[in-house]
Amino acid sequence: MSIAANLAELRERIAQAARRSGREPADVALMAVSKTHPADSILEAIAAGQRLFGENRVQEYAAKRDALPPEAARVVLGTSFHLIGHLQSNKAARAAELFDAVDSLDSLRLAERLNEAAARINRRLDALLEINIGGETAKSGLAPDSAELLALLDAQPKLARLSIRGLMTVPPFTEEPESARPYFRRLRELRDELRRRSGLALDELSMGMSHDFEVAIEEGSTCVRIGTAIFGARSYPEADEVHSQ
Repeated sequence: MSIAANLAELRERIAQAARRSGREPADVALMAVSKTHPADSILEAIAAGQRLFGENRVQEYAAKRDALPPEAARVVLGTSFHLIGHLQSNKAARAAELFDAVDSLDSLRLAERLNEAAARINRRLDALLEINIGGETAKSGLAPDSAELLALLDAQPKLARLSIRGLMTVPPFTEEPESARPYFRRLRELRDELRRRSGLALDELSMGMSHDFEVAIEEGSTCVRIGTAIFGARSYPEADEVHSQ
């Protein structure tokens, strides 16, 4: 099937999952995870109406963006690119230039670096806090009960150029989508707890990938990150597998 056909099928499945949960389909965004896929694939998705994309690495996306023709400029097509992979503090400045949002914020130091970088170029960045909901040592992200997580939320008033919009997670992988349900539910419950504590809206819950996104929607996801089911199988180093979408 073509990328356009894949997108059409996914949008229908998202709509059905939303309705089963008593939600409006428009309340769930579809993020096309284009990491490791070429600029041509992004253009094909844009032509099919896709506007939200996720990339894993600063350098990879920088090269890919340079390969996009002028007519694919974000200002023309309204496309949005989010960084969903782990970001090192020393690449914060470049990330602030390239991306519309960083969905993998996992430390106060990184938040401060992004805020400073955004201020220097006079722009604002949205961010999601990445939560290591399964406590896996191979994955980045904040522990649900960590002091760093609370410190980040407490620091929001001082981060004038950075807006913390919600939470993101990659649960432990299993072949059975239902096995991910407890992790999705826990993230939603954590969001509710943090919302009450901080007073922040935290409206966004980015959770659910190609094999389990329908369960994630049933548990409250507002953004599902789907790559393989749109673009096909990808090839990447073993070290990146924990961030597969």
